[in-house]
Amino acid sequence: MEPIVSELAVNLARAQFAFTVSFHIIFPAFSIGLASYLMVLEGLWLKTGSDTYLRLFKYWRKIFAVAFGMGVVSGIVMAYQFGTNWSVFSDKAGPVIGPLMAYEVLTAFFLEAGFLGIMLFGMGRVSKRLHFIATIMVAFGTLLSATWILSVNSWMQTPAGFSINEAGQFIPESWMEIIFNPSFPYRLVHMVLAAYLTTAFVVGAVGAWHLLKDRTNEEARKMFSMAMWMAAIVAPIQIIAGDFHGINTLEHQPAKVMAMEGHFESHDHGAPLYLFGIPDQENQELKYAIGIPKASSLILKHDLNAPLAGLDTIPREDQPPVAIVFWSFRIMVGIGMLMLLVGVTSLFLRWRKRLYEASLFHKFALVMGPSGFVAVLAGWITTEVGRQPFTVYGMLRTTESIAPVEAPAVAASLLAFVVVYFALFGAGTYYILKMMNKTPGELGKLPGTVTRTAGTTPAASLDPDAMNHAE
Repeated sequence: MEPIVSELAVNLARAQFAFTVSFHIIFPAFSIGLASYLMVLEGLWLKTGSDTYLRLFKYWRKIFAVAFGMGVVSGIVMAYQFGTNWSVFSDKAGPVIGPLMAYEVLTAFFLEAGFLGIMLFGMGRVSKRLHFIATIMVAFGTLLSATWILSVNSWMQTPAGFSINEAGQFIPESWMEIIFNPSFPYRLVHMVLAAYLTTAFVVGAVGAWHLLKDRTNEEARKMFSMAMWMAAIVAPIQIIAGDFHGINTLEHQPAKVMAMEGHFESHDHGAPLYLFGIPDQENQELKYAIGIPKASSLILKHDLNAPLAGLDTIPREDQPPVAIVFWSFRIMVGIGMLMLLVGVTSLFLRWRKRLYEASLFHKFALVMGPSGFVAVLAGWITTEVGRQPFTVYGMLRTTESIAPVEAPAVAASLLAFVVVYFALFGAGTYYILKMMNKTPGELGKLPGTVTRTAGTTPAASLDPDAMNHAE
């Protein structure tokens, strides 16, 4: 007989994992985009020889190092929870998700770790070509890491390629079907684009901040221009990718889409797109609803009169928490629209040759700096809460996945996580903001001293900046 775990213990364990993953996801979302940005900056420097790109590379490299380190630390804690609070889930799903997570470590993480030191400290000590290769490998490693992790998460959303043995464990039958499960391509594209937009708006905000202080700052103008190009190009692509992802979710996780749309009732002749409402799951209704008639059917099925089923077709015990999913989805979409507005406005200002003089737009870009992180968190909440009440969608319930833990023990560890995380990552974030407050000219240089053993004389040729010019 399996031990009975209280509802409070389940909710506390879920809250603990949600808290730690919320801290963790913002750092990879930033480092994935920033690693690619560093690759572009170094490539442009090698191609043009412009010192502006070199100073920007050194500037953002330091910020990347801190963000990458915090991402690694925050990720380790999550893995331990699989063996403590969620050991039953690990036992049942481990034969599938265990190898996938091991592949992430053996390929992506080792690749990043192997070349990270060269990228951070090798400039001037190795050839320019080798250093650029190291930067490319770090950027590729971050993308490869996201690929494996999203494959794991996508399998939990749309499980495929498995069978279940006598012990109730998920046993791999086809690794190709497991890795490339039905939602994986859509989820990967959506997340990587979100990471690029997150980084673009951080870079744009830093550029805007320095432009507000000095419009002639060449590095600020360059980073702001590059960020606005990214916003103008990627934001509309992300909206299209999100549409495809939504259609895929409707096919494989209809209850999640019903919660996102606030559709408690089915619609036989076109469903409205609710812009606002107060979900009342107890009474199965959306109160004070304001919507556009038939627009939801148009978006999801590209047909104004297409029927859409509602939560009245889903048993109460299988429905996700509608209010959380409903509002987190609207936060994500709302921020996406604001990002699109920033991109379009930047194109207009660029055409009018006022991109670097429009102080009001610079203030708007500055405010939008953290918007990518908020959108990523809102999207993650939509995805994960919308999967409830299952850990493996339709196959394994959350209440069946938890270890036999007691609520006081989980509450104590959750409180400890809250205190330590806010102290540790609060300090790290504060340090990053302090670095961003400096201009690339102030922060971009690496220390000119080199650690050496006693009795040796300083080697001037090992100064990174000196060797850069010598090359």
